[in-house]
Amino acid sequence: MSDSEYKIFDKKKTQDPSDNKVFLKEKKNEPTKNTLSEKTKKALTEEEKSLINKEIKEAEFYVHHGLNNEALELYEKILKDYNDISTELIDDIKVKIGQLKTKIKDLDDDSQELTAEDVSWLKEGWTGEESASEIFDSALAFKELGLFKEAVDEFTKIINSDYPSIKVIPELAKCLFEVHPPALVINKIEEIIKGKELSDKDMADIKYTLGLEMEKRNYKDLASEIYVSVKEIDPAYDQIESKIESTQPNRNYDSRYAYLLKNNKVSVEQLQKALAQSKKVSQSVEFCLMQMFKVQKEDILQSLSLFYKCSYRIFLPDIPVPFELIKNLKKPFLLQNNWVPLSWEISEGSVEVVIDDPGDLIKTDNIYSLMKVKKIKFSVGIKEDIESIISHFFQADSTPAKVEVEEADDDVADIEFDEEKEIDEVGQEENEASGKVVRFVDQVLVSAYRKNVSDIHFEPSVLTKKMLIRFRIDGVCQEFKKVPLSLARGLLSRIKIMSGLDIAEKRMPQDGKIKFKRKGIPPFELRVATLPTSGGYEDSVLRILAAAGAMPLDDMGLSERNANVLKKIISSPYGLILVVGPTGSGKTTSLHAALGHINKPGVKIWTAEDPVEITQEGLRQVQAQPKIGLDFARIMRAFLRADPDVIMIGEMRDHETAAIGIEASLTGHLVFSTLHTNSAPETITRLLDMKLNPLNFSDAFLGVLAQRLARRLCKGCKESYLPTQEEFDDLVYHYGEEHFERTGVTFPMSEEKPIYRAKKGGCDICSNTGYKGRLGVHELLEGTTDVKRLIKRAAPTEEIFKQGIIEGMATLKQDGIHKLFNGMTDFVEIKRVCM
Repeated sequence: MSDSEYKIFDKKKTQDPSDNKVFLKEKKNEPTKNTLSEKTKKALTEEEKSLINKEIKEAEFYVHHGLNNEALELYEKILKDYNDISTELIDDIKVKIGQLKTKIKDLDDDSQELTAEDVSWLKEGWTGEESASEIFDSALAFKELGLFKEAVDEFTKIINSDYPSIKVIPELAKCLFEVHPPALVINKIEEIIKGKELSDKDMADIKYTLGLEMEKRNYKDLASEIYVSVKEIDPAYDQIESKIESTQPNRNYDSRYAYLLKNNKVSVEQLQKALAQSKKVSQSVEFCLMQMFKVQKEDILQSLSLFYKCSYRIFLPDIPVPFELIKNLKKPFLLQNNWVPLSWEISEGSVEVVIDDPGDLIKTDNIYSLMKVKKIKFSVGIKEDIESIISHFFQADSTPAKVEVEEADDDVADIEFDEEKEIDEVGQEENEASGKVVRFVDQVLVSAYRKNVSDIHFEPSVLTKKMLIRFRIDGVCQEFKKVPLSLARGLLSRIKIMSGLDIAEKRMPQDGKIKFKRKGIPPFELRVATLPTSGGYEDSVLRILAAAGAMPLDDMGLSERNANVLKKIISSPYGLILVVGPTGSGKTTSLHAALGHINKPGVKIWTAEDPVEITQEGLRQVQAQPKIGLDFARIMRAFLRADPDVIMIGEMRDHETAAIGIEASLTGHLVFSTLHTNSAPETITRLLDMKLNPLNFSDAFLGVLAQRLARRLCKGCKESYLPTQEEFDDLVYHYGEEHFERTGVTFPMSEEKPIYRAKKGGCDICSNTGYKGRLGVHELLEGTTDVKRLIKRAAPTEEIFKQGIIEGMATLKQDGIHKLFNGMTDFVEIKRVCM
């Protein structure tokens, strides 16, 4: 990196001599040459250059936000610490120092002449035109720089705005925890919200969120006080009783069954009978309570959880098998001691172990010595559930392989994976070759697969000196883990080696693919993209590709009308069918579901895709290669000579591809394709705008399916509620008042058939998000005679839309609201993806 790369300031000097008076004064007293001659300077290292660049950008950030003193101090520090930088850069920095000193002096002079109006404005606080969202982003930037007091000031400005307090309070609390003791944080937040025009609901939400932050930091006594104050504001606040019960320090449960006795779930006599029966049949007392007295398992586990002060686990038949954790353990030993490692969490650096008695010190000490990790998270379970988990784990692999375990590391948990094939025989850089990097990448990929992640993002930052790893789960990015920036290059080199990319090329984007095979999980593939980013680093995004095979058409979540229409049109011998929506809305998945429905031995199906992500037996699939001229149009012309019955083209990107597709559909072929449009009627207008022949297009058109993907509510924790009049009116407005009676829903809604929403804080099943999985929201326009007549005369989108509604088409919003009433998702998600 040359010195010229540091010229990030405008060299053009101001024409006003007063702007540079301080600089000129300093220049006069300077020697004519630098203390060190150019010949005696030693070259800066890459690390020093990067650090200088970072500090200069940080100083610019201070100037942008009006922190002139901080910027001046940083510029002076650069000149003091680095006397071997170029003369040109030194001059630039000195000009900036001169300008800042002048600006600070002018501001000091102005501050002594504040009017009464100025003072009043300062006391009232922020009333400018800057949006709440911009202020929130600014506050986050201060927080990342470690300027917590400044961040608090910014967050305080938007407490009374429309910006969601559920986002502001956690960030505000994190900053306050950095500068104040925990007890004082509560007082500070109360001072901030004092006098604000907040409703009882907003006040309760703010305090509840603060309670969650206290609980995360294990300040349960303070969290309990906050939850009690929430109950005083709103006695019916959701889950507040259980929160108070789980955090109150004076609420002691002195036995495994104290909660059951206290809440009259069982009596002492029933406990005695269950204990006697358990000895006779060699079953647990908990099992006997469920069998003899029909006590709910959830109540028993809640009692155990409160006594041992830990979470609880039950047996689920689809729980992933952690081969890497059980490979050195024996099934009889685990059954005898009633414990088993359940999973590991790389973001926390811990292993979770479920045990029937977390208070047994002999057992827990033994677990620590056997697992050889520094952090173990204990959960409690019923003996019979633990036995079922152990049997499930060892049934999948009766001869786990032995692998030597090394000492655990703080950043990388001591969990290794056995490859089913030899490691790539490609040379590795010294930093990458360490077992720590290899093990860490394996852990990230396995963890992502087990969490049903669609994309993995590796994002190094010279600002935070960390590499952020984020997972996209159910369409939303979530922070997974931060690792030291020193690991960034090694991690990216490892990913490049696994995907067959050039590890020496760091200036250009690269694409590749990883075939990942590890014991304990089915083999899967990842598509890899690397991009050069600021600071001389690279980002990498890994897409986990779907397993072979198509989703069944009946699992797409189509309404009865849409399912019947779609099955009818895909059974046609020829014509054009389109699936439309934005990137990531599941268009390819829907197309393959439709192809899978008609994929029979007597049907020849050709597909052209870029890239091929879903594979099916019986399909002949071609991947487009635009770099060599193998684009969709050229592939389509080749298909017409390859005796197809059905053709699927990845996307109609241009007039030529669309025209060939229509020509193919008119010559006896069934053609499927996609387009990036927002609604089904708009798709027709878009294709006509490509100058397609309306007569040919109308003859070929069978139907168009628009879709979005909304997150499903978690079945384990979704909560029912009855909407208020205002909420119900909002639903009616978005559905359309003239059509709402189609739903059959009236106000007030019945308690027998409520609607549902995501639970705040979620549960372990949904990773505390309240959502698990996704479902499609659809809008299907059929190519009926009337619709084709409108296409022939190139009617506007509004007319086509009205005709579709008359024929029974439900819009995306309407289909989403139907799914809301069926308890599959909530209004927040429908608004996010459809409105």
